Amino acid sequence: MKYLLFIIVATFSIQLSAQQKQFSKDDNGKFIYYKVVDSQRVSKDTLLQRAKAFVNVAYKKSMVEESVTDSSVLAKGTIVIDKTILVAGHPSGEVSYNFVFEARNGKYRFWLTDMLFIPYQRDRYGNFVPTTKIGVPLERTPGKLNAGAWKDILNSTYLKVEKFGDDFKKYLATSRVEKAKKKVETISTKQW
Repeated sequence: MKYLLFIIVATFSIQLSAQQKQFSKDDNGKFIYYKVVDSQRVSKDTLLQRAKAFVNVAYKKSMVEESVTDSSVLAKGTIVIDKTILVAGHPSGEVSYNFVFEARNGKYRFWLTDMLFIPYQRDRYGNFVPTTKIGVPLERTPGKLNAGAWKDILNSTYLKVEKFGDDFKKYLATSRVEKAKKKVETISTKQW
């Protein structure tokens, strides 16, 4: 009975490890998350406007717009990678990336590339801060000692990037109108 239970657990864990997705590589050998989406109902100008709003409004804390043309948006951003042990978790580092969006009538594409990992450490106040400003490319092959930790970082990064891509597609698919700010009434103490 013990051996049967062990075999079931072993096959289940092998299936789970085989299902983990990985980044594709571009022409330069760098990891890339690339998606092309058909959007026949939305015009190119509307897509571009929504992409700018996504960068400047929805993700304004973690992204900075670099440049905008009549059909593309370029931005730089960061994603915080968490390390979870049982229930408690803490940030283990951040991944900086370049975000590119291009639109045409009827479809658009976006990709994240040039991903660099910057590890975190605790400072003397107990806050997690970057250890350095220089990032390590995710394409780098780690040594034998760090292979397990690096694999966890890659898996966590892929999941966060995939969630980012889903959020971006949902944001462009919905017709959000920015609400106008209410006028603030000034109170005059001279009239009463």
